[in-house]
Amino acid sequence: MILSPETLLGKIRADFESLVGRVRQSAEEHRRVDCLEREVLAELLALGFQLLQVFIATQGTGDVGPTVDKGGRRWKRLENLHSVRYVSIFGELEIERTVYGTRETQKIEVAPLDAHLGLPAGDFSYVLEDWLQRMCIHDAYRESVRGLADLLGLSVSVRSAEAMNRTLAEHAEAFRSQPVPPDPSAEGQLLVVTADGKGVVMRREDQPQQVASPPAGKQGTKRMAYVGAVYSIDRFVRTADDVLDELQRKRRAVDRPVPQRKHVWAEMTHLIEGEACDGRTTLFGRMSEEAAARNPHQRKPVVCVMDGERALWEVKELWVPHAVGVLDLFHVTERLWTAAHVFHPRESREARRFVDHRLRMLLEGQVGYVIGGLRQMVTKRRLSAADRKTLAAVIGYYENNRRHMKYDEYLAAGYPIGSGVAEGACRHLVKDRMERTGMRWRRTSAQAMLHLRAIYLNGDWNAFIESHILREQEELYSQAA
Repeated sequence: MILSPETLLGKIRADFESLVGRVRQSAEEHRRVDCLEREVLAELLALGFQLLQVFIATQGTGDVGPTVDKGGRRWKRLENLHSVRYVSIFGELEIERTVYGTRETQKIEVAPLDAHLGLPAGDFSYVLEDWLQRMCIHDAYRESVRGLADLLGLSVSVRSAEAMNRTLAEHAEAFRSQPVPPDPSAEGQLLVVTADGKGVVMRREDQPQQVASPPAGKQGTKRMAYVGAVYSIDRFVRTADDVLDELQRKRRAVDRPVPQRKHVWAEMTHLIEGEACDGRTTLFGRMSEEAAARNPHQRKPVVCVMDGERALWEVKELWVPHAVGVLDLFHVTERLWTAAHVFHPRESREARRFVDHRLRMLLEGQVGYVIGGLRQMVTKRRLSAADRKTLAAVIGYYENNRRHMKYDEYLAAGYPIGSGVAEGACRHLVKDRMERTGMRWRRTSAQAMLHLRAIYLNGDWNAFIESHILREQEELYSQAA
């Protein structure tokens, strides 16, 4: 029960004067500052709770007369006041208000005070929801609610935090679908799309055999999250020597341009009316929409950098067929090292020379010569069956991706040739939160978390929260009396 505003204000003034007195006394006693800091925070939270009570008490009960019209019907005022739970960052309140409906035992149809105060659909305040979910997208739910309890003294269950996360993510789709306004002053000379896959460990009931989704990881315990990014970047013209020098020194070029307006997203395969909707298709659909919005007149060259997963390239051809395809050089180099170790010991100079020589040829556009040379080594050298199989896999990889290995053209045009942005997104968006020790996910919970993490990493969290509040308020109260 909320006390009268006058009673509350009198208590607040007395408590504040008491706090000021304790601060003065602490100064005289030379107390350690952090001890006072904790004490003051606790007192200020208590004062905040009382001030919130004052604010709500001044708003009345929402009584607007004997009847109220809504949805084409007239509802009557019910005899009793009905309370609603509201958990704020200062503590939990029970707000009593006048409600309207047919009779006491039936559904409440109208609560004018709810609309006047802008109460959320659930029990938790928008501020609390915002703060807690900022913690949850970085750390495990249990640790997040424990941290909230340590900071604010609030007890929120893990189940409530998970439900809050899923509910909040329901608004991510609408927010993500808002048009991305072009901003030429903030864009680079090239537009780049890139994608990769990262497995997420699932609970037994949500493992891949239940949905037609490609398995990843041992024994089908993972479901693939497809991660993509759209960004712009300035051209960076280089030679084969420049690239080799950078790789040998294992240092990034000082003058390398940086990605601009990088937006990441992740999609998992899910069911719609019993049919599997492939995560790759959903992801590329979103990326193509953003690329079109950021390049409305198709004046910028579009580049797609990925590894050799054939299914990704097939989807790319459907959604961004005009994009220049570039096979990520890191994966190309990995295969060269695999081939080198068939003939030379690991970490040897001979292996390094083997790789450097052929990598230079690839960078200069001589893919056919590299493939031909490897084939001759298979036929002319005395190799074990395992070594022949290893080299055949390398040759097959280059053959399958040959059309995306025109590195001499890419370097001359200043195109990126590495998919580090996609791999970084897999790490920051998926691995850092989803692969902690012992974590197992349900598909819906995993997708909700990925959507919210993407929004946060894109720097859109504050705008998203405001959009979520406005959308929910519109849904709740657009027809309020």
